[in-house]
Amino acid sequence: MATRPVMRYRRANKMVVHSAKKPPCRTERSNAALLAATAATAPLLAQSAHAAAEKIATVAGDMDMPSTLISQGIPTVIAGALAVNFLADPERRRQEMTEAAGGDEMASVKNYFNGEGFQRWRKIYGETDEVNKVQKDIRDGHAVTVSKVINWLGEGVKGKAVCDAGCGTGSLTIPLALKGAKVSASDIAVEMTKEAERRFEERKGNSASAVAPVFDARGLEEIEGKYDVVTCLDVMIHYPQDKANGMVKHLASLANEKLIISFAPKTLYYSTLKRIGELFPGPSKATRAYLHAEEDVERALNEVGWKVVKREMTATNFYFSRLLEAVPM
Repeated sequence: MATRPVMRYRRANKMVVHSAKKPPCRTERSNAALLAATAATAPLLAQSAHAAAEKIATVAGDMDMPSTLISQGIPTVIAGALAVNFLADPERRRQEMTEAAGGDEMASVKNYFNGEGFQRWRKIYGETDEVNKVQKDIRDGHAVTVSKVINWLGEGVKGKAVCDAGCGTGSLTIPLALKGAKVSASDIAVEMTKEAERRFEERKGNSASAVAPVFDARGLEEIEGKYDVVTCLDVMIHYPQDKANGMVKHLASLANEKLIISFAPKTLYYSTLKRIGELFPGPSKATRAYLHAEEDVERALNEVGWKVVKREMTATNFYFSRLLEAVPM
């Protein structure tokens, strides 16, 4: 066996012997640690990826996924790609989208929902059959969340002043208004409020109890006034946690009796599904999507004197929403 060459030299009358192979530098140590972390987390990621792969494979065409991945080995492909994606956060792509809107993330959201996003979500939250399996699944899941809120409020909502923050196309606004609630409905996108108003006019008919909502195009930060009930469904997904905390507190300040909010919960499994979706970004996925830990949302409520009294979870294949009802302590 060949011997490893050595270097000998004297330092302060002492013989120093070094191997010709240099010790690992800081970069090499960092890379080794990174690889070790990847190896350690790969089984956990793979487990979640395998569970999600079955769902994704059934609707691959709907998610613009390359057909070469639709094979028996898709879980392995996703698991490997997912591990890489966890280490290479797609923040760069998201940042580029924000920069396209002048560096204002909410402006990016506003532009999206006044344009391509409006066309997409008008179909999802509508009754047209021109939706794919994923979109239909999201529609059904959102409808379940809306139904839960209506049941929570019950018949006592008649005559109540309700603020529906982030009303979208009116999924919650319209049934509450038809029950006689005085709804102030707002959304960051004017196209959404126009569509919601149009749908209310179509559905009100000759209802004696219906009260026409007041529609207004404004973001959550701009909402003012006092209401008996404030609702905000599936909107916090556009806010990072630090801003979401502020929004929760702001919405609570608008409510006298109840605050009902829903959000995409932050768990390992849902975070994994989110990252898998980011591996195959379709042309209409043009805004950031943030998940939120339930304890963070509840802590923000507690800090302003509110407590959670009801909790629900709606989970379909592609729609995940945690629903909370809070009241003053």
